[in-house]
Amino acid sequence: MKDINMDAFRFSISWPRILPLGKKSKGVNQEGINFYNDLIDELLANGITPLATLFHWDTPQALEDEYNGFLSEQAVDDFKDFAALCFEEFGDRVKLWVTLNEPWVYSIGGYDTGRKAPGRASKYMNEAAVAGESGLEVYTVSHNLLLAHAEAVEVFRNNPKCKGGKIGIAHCPVWFEPYDSNCPDDKEACERALEFMFGWHMDPTVYGDYPEVMKKSIGKRLPSFTAAQSKKLRGSFDFVGVNYYSAFYVKSIAEVDHKTPNWRSDARIEWRKQNKAGQTLGVRGGSEWDFLYPQGLRKFLNYAKNKYESPKFMITENGHCDIDYEKKPKLSSLMDLQRTEYHKKHLQSIQQAIQEDGVEVEGYFAWSLLDNCEWNAGYGVRYGLFYVDYDDGLKRFPKMSAMWFKEFLKREEEIEESEKEEHLLKSAMKKKRFLIATGSASCFIPKMSESSKSLQLFD
Repeated sequence: MKDINMDAFRFSISWPRILPLGKKSKGVNQEGINFYNDLIDELLANGITPLATLFHWDTPQALEDEYNGFLSEQAVDDFKDFAALCFEEFGDRVKLWVTLNEPWVYSIGGYDTGRKAPGRASKYMNEAAVAGESGLEVYTVSHNLLLAHAEAVEVFRNNPKCKGGKIGIAHCPVWFEPYDSNCPDDKEACERALEFMFGWHMDPTVYGDYPEVMKKSIGKRLPSFTAAQSKKLRGSFDFVGVNYYSAFYVKSIAEVDHKTPNWRSDARIEWRKQNKAGQTLGVRGGSEWDFLYPQGLRKFLNYAKNKYESPKFMITENGHCDIDYEKKPKLSSLMDLQRTEYHKKHLQSIQQAIQEDGVEVEGYFAWSLLDNCEWNAGYGVRYGLFYVDYDDGLKRFPKMSAMWFKEFLKREEEIEESEKEEHLLKSAMKKKRFLIATGSASCFIPKMSESSKSLQLFD
């Protein structure tokens, strides 16, 4: 990280590593505490700012066995205790926090489609699911996640060790364009899709309640907040974390089968990879949902800025994946032109949002520093700036994208006279700081105000 001029690291604190049985009352694992203390201290000793994520989907198995994890409101108090312990142990040095990583993905994948752990869904959604109820549990889980978030933020703000720190949720919006640009229903479906995907977890932290369109469509299957819960949720963030990767076309669906409820049928939408004219939004990467559409990030930032009264944003993830063909030569994997272009164009899109639209973006994290296990995709795709050789002791090799970041992030004093012309392209800036991110790391900027990295970044 330091070698490629990044100066922050986003990592996740594993709940069961700290509390093996899920509850503070059942014992704290001091070795786990020591592990994170060593990590944090080593980061700071090397001038790298830590950003810690509290929940990246690893509910302790003991709590899954006891009360089905976040399907039960009992998880709220146990998560609060876990968060309080983390703030107490690490809050004096960690000043940037994320409570929940991608609650939309966790709830949909784990409790509606059943494609991610714990794999709960109705049979009409996933034949392999052994338990679950799509269209119901998904909303219960997200409701409890939001309550847990609010409790954690209250503890954070009341802990003197966390003074001066910032906290938020890492959301995962996709940008949507209408399947038929001449169809009013498809245009309206784009707004509805954003409400169901982003507004679902954002609205409660701003207004204390779910979007009206969700309440109307879902009805009694959508839990409601008490007055006290709403009050605690409102304003429970210092920044809006954005994990942005791609965009889709959306087609409005007039009629759905009410006997097979699920999140997407409740939203009355279909995601399409091509529009009515057969066009895609951009070059496709190694995932079925990975399309290069950097303007979607700028559009989303403007949408959220206008809808939620200009909050501060942090791009907590942004990255491109390649399919890992078994016989693909290592050299071709290292020459990742498409990934390099992906990051460059998204940074340019952020620059435009800041300079031309007045969006406040405080940081950028690229996913990911290293190739890693990508949930249900396993090791079949690669997101890393560094290639990991899984067949040779996990040796790491910088890809072209890592070298691009190294040059891009050079400090002013490192820029040779001969490089100044190229440097002007990427900086209208006087100071620059990049930080790095997430479980497998990436990159972050502490404050971008008027322009950012290509963009002008400042303190």
